[in-house]
Amino acid sequence: MPGGRLTQQDRQRIAAGLADGLSYAEIARRLNRPTSTISREVGRNGGPGGYRPQQAHHATAQRARRGTPAPPRAAGASGGTMAEEIVELAVRSGMPRMTARVHADLLLSEDGRRTAAELTRRLKVSPASVSVAVNFLVQQGFARRERDPQRRRDIYVVDDDAWYHSVVISARTTLEAAQAAMAAAQRFGLDGPVGQRLAKGGTFLERVVLDMMESAERWRTLLA
Repeated sequence: MPGGRLTQQDRQRIAAGLADGLSYAEIARRLNRPTSTISREVGRNGGPGGYRPQQAHHATAQRARRGTPAPPRAAGASGGTMAEEIVELAVRSGMPRMTARVHADLLLSEDGRRTAAELTRRLKVSPASVSVAVNFLVQQGFARRERDPQRRRDIYVVDDDAWYHSVVISARTTLEAAQAAMAAAQRFGLDGPVGQRLAKGGTFLERVVLDMMESAERWRTLLA
């Protein structure tokens, strides 16, 4: 029942949803539960990266028998909370959840550097999932790839300049879309409603993006 306690099968489905990169809202919809139920369940049982359905079910049963509330967060757990907040913000902006988890782990690392093996171990996910995530981050400028020649492995890095590169790459992609819209407007004809609509939208996007790129270049010194 939607208002009843989560079953072990429910928890297994939550774990599967997290592994697939689903949002709390989507997992809740599939279980016919409130989103708050899912977020509390995951938050009190290890967070998105450490949720284990059997352990969560056992811990909940233990708390119910003792009649005690969920245990307080351990010292140092604030980093986990911050990571979860960064992930949720990124997901809401359109980034895939697994990619957002990898990005958050890189951002919150001491030196902004992780190997694929470290990301796999820390996030408890498959190497293939990490590979897809880091490739996206590199393509979009959120991270860069370094090669360790001695150990023949890649190292993924988030440095200060990543903010600049991510803005510029996004802006260039939007600029291409704006130019494509203006070219299509010419083909449809500027005297018709479709051509006018495309021309106005393309011109607006072009002006905004060019301003954004100029601003990014002007303020890049803040990252030095």
